[in-house]
Amino acid sequence: MRSTFPRCRAALAGLAVAAMAATTLVGTVGTAQAAPSLVKGLKVFVIPKNLGNSYFTTADSVKTGGALAALGQLGEIGTETSGTTDTPASQLPVITSVIAKGANALIISGTDPAALCPTLNAAMKKGITVVTYDSDTNCRDLFIDQASPQGIGEIEVDILAAEIHDAGQIAVVSASIDDTNQNTWIGYMKQELKKYPKMSLVKIVYGNDDTATSTQVTEGLLSSYPNLKGIISPTSVGLPAAAAVLDNAKYRGKIQITGLATPNEMKKYVADGTVGAFALWNPADLGYLAAYAAVELASHAITNAQGQTFVAGKLGKYTVGADHTVLLGPPFTFNKSNINQFNF
Repeated sequence: MRSTFPRCRAALAGLAVAAMAATTLVGTVGTAQAAPSLVKGLKVFVIPKNLGNSYFTTADSVKTGGALAALGQLGEIGTETSGTTDTPASQLPVITSVIAKGANALIISGTDPAALCPTLNAAMKKGITVVTYDSDTNCRDLFIDQASPQGIGEIEVDILAAEIHDAGQIAVVSASIDDTNQNTWIGYMKQELKKYPKMSLVKIVYGNDDTATSTQVTEGLLSSYPNLKGIISPTSVGLPAAAAVLDNAKYRGKIQITGLATPNEMKKYVADGTVGAFALWNPADLGYLAAYAAVELASHAITNAQGQTFVAGKLGKYTVGADHTVLLGPPFTFNKSNINQFNF
């Protein structure tokens, strides 16, 4: 798939990210017409890792053109809901609750690859469509992948390598120790680091997608590793939190940092030189694509077999790949030359 960013720049200019709790959207938003083969009025629950996370607000909300916007265009009943922390213990009761409410489809960013499976497998046995997005589980009908995991891991290492001249100690500020996507990306980071023998990964710490915790573990890294040259934080909460720790005369320009985050969270740090470059994709497109895929599956317009194709509204045609996965597109690098072109 080609990158969605060049064709979306004009549309992105006016996006506003609004904080939202569990929000219900009855399918009346937008003007796009559902294909005749798609069922309308489906109850589709969008369940991010946790509420109050700006990344998932962008991925899910109507105002950004995310999952709930797509569900509205398709004439479905879309609801975003989740727990307040990035843990299975917080997410599982929500999943159980929406199944009891008669869900036709679930769109989930998994907090753990295995812990959700007894509940999700039971849902699928009842005929409920389960689509994961952003972070996969071992139990689902289809996974909407934001970009190639290998590409995500590689680009973060390559950005940091260029900034620290291919040498020095580096660390990773991840989200939860159990997050499927984080661990997969870190695995590919380790592979990419083999290309840079003078760079060494000294520590991986976990901020649990919580600003205070991410700040604390970053401060711990600086204390424990005085020769640290760079940090990678592949989480939209961890990267701005870690950047804030480095945003002073003591560290700015001396310790480099990159990772994954939304551009609005990072503009300040890019402008003042704390961050040179970072990567992401368009989270709203990810949610939008997940919504179309879920409705296609729940309507039995497609199966999850490799080679199946569908049109995801404004994003165009997509094909189901290996392991029942649909790929949004390649990651995109933000830096001082382009970051102000984006507003999400």
